Amino acid sequence: MRFSDRSRWNTEETALARAHRRRLAAGLPLADLTASNPTRCGFQYPENLLAALTDARALDYDPQPRGTLAARQAVCAYYADHGASVDPDRIILTTSTSEAYSFLFRLLLNPGEEILVPQPSYPLFDFLADLDDVCLRPAPLVYHDGWQIDPEGLRRALTPQTRALVLVHPNNPTGHFTKPWEAEALAQLCREHALSLIVDEVFLDYPMTGNEGTRERGTERTGSAETGEPGGGASPSFASGFDGLLARVPVFVVSGLSKIAGLPQMKAAWIVATGPEPERTGALARLEVIADTFLSMNAPIQCALPQWLERRSEINKKIRARVAANLAQLDAELAGVPAVERLALEGGWYAILRIPALAPDESTVLALLECGVWVHPGFFFGLPSAGWLVISLLPPVTEFRSGVTLLVDYLHKNQRSNITG
Repeated sequence: MRFSDRSRWNTEETALARAHRRRLAAGLPLADLTASNPTRCGFQYPENLLAALTDARALDYDPQPRGTLAARQAVCAYYADHGASVDPDRIILTTSTSEAYSFLFRLLLNPGEEILVPQPSYPLFDFLADLDDVCLRPAPLVYHDGWQIDPEGLRRALTPQTRALVLVHPNNPTGHFTKPWEAEALAQLCREHALSLIVDEVFLDYPMTGNEGTRERGTERTGSAETGEPGGGASPSFASGFDGLLARVPVFVVSGLSKIAGLPQMKAAWIVATGPEPERTGALARLEVIADTFLSMNAPIQCALPQWLERRSEINKKIRARVAANLAQLDAELAGVPAVERLALEGGWYAILRIPALAPDESTVLALLECGVWVHPGFFFGLPSAGWLVISLLPPVTEFRSGVTLLVDYLHKNQRSNITG
C-alpha cells in the first residue's frame, strides 16, 4: 500500500512516551502536571447538564451549512458578554477549533503557501498544516517583563508565500494577551502584505485577575488599564475589532466549548468572520460551501449549545478558582528555589518555568518522571531544548500540591548538587 506524503509522520513511540507508559503500567504513583482535560480533573459538573441533549427538535434533520440560527445567536450572546456585537450571519459553526482551522487553511491558502505562527505555541498546528498541504513559519514571541509580540520578528519571517498569521489570544502556553499596541502593529503588517489574521480565543474566559499572574524573581505587577493587561471582568475579544484597529483587515476568530465551557467532549466550535467588505462576504460565501461539503455539525449539540453557553460560568468559575489556587501553591513552593523563574502569565491554565539549562529538558522530564511527577518539556511548545518546563494548573489541588513538592524538591537538589559540584 502507498500512503500520501502529507501523512508521513514519525509515529514511533518517543522515549518520554515509553517511560510514561511503563510507569503507569507498573502501577507506580504519578502526579500528572500535564492534565488539560477538565472532565478528568475532578470538577463537579451540574447533574442536569446533559438534559439539553434530549431536545425533541434534534429529531428533525435540517441541514444548515452555517449552523442553526438559534445556535449562532447563542454565540452572539456569548460575544456580547465580551463587549463585541456580532451578527449571526458572520458565524460558521464547526465541530472543533481544529476543524475551524482546517476550513480556514483551505479558504486562505493554496498548497505550499505559508502561515506565520508565533511561538511558543500549541503543537497541533503542525499536523493541521500537513493535512491541508500548507507550511508553517515560526516567529518567536519575546520575553521582557512579560511576553510580547515582536512585530519586526514577524516581518523577518515573512516570505512571498505568506498568506495568513495565526494568533492565540491569550496564548497557549504563555498566557499572553494581545495588547492594543500589538494589535495595531499586526493590523499594519496585515494591511501591508495582504495577510489574513486567524485568532484563536479558546482561553478568552480565563484571564488572571489582580497580581496572581506575576512572579518574577520576587517581584509583582498588577494588571491595569494603563499597561493594557487584563485585570478582571470580561476580556476583550478580537471579534470587537479592538476598537477599530483591525477594521481594514480580514480577521477570523475561532473558539468553542472545549475550554470556555469545560466541555471538550461536546464538539462544538465556531468561526466569526470580521473585517472589510466585500472580502468578508466573499469569505463567508466560500466558507459556507466548505461547511456544506462536510455538514459535520449534529442536531443535538446545536440544540444544546444555547443552554451550555448560558451556563458556562458554572464550571468556568470552578476552573478559575482551581487555577488561582494551584498557581499560588506553585509560587509558594518556588520561593525557596531562586534559580527557577516562573514566567509572568495573564491568562489560560499553564505556567512556564525557566530552569538552569544544565541538561536537555528531555533528560530533566525523564528524571522527574522517576521521582513521580509528569511535566511537559518546553520544546513540546516550541521553546528551546534546554531550560524550560511547562506545567498545567488544572489538576486537582491535592495531586497538584504533591507534584509540585516533588518537582521543587528535585530542582532544589539538582541546583544544590551543581553548586557544590
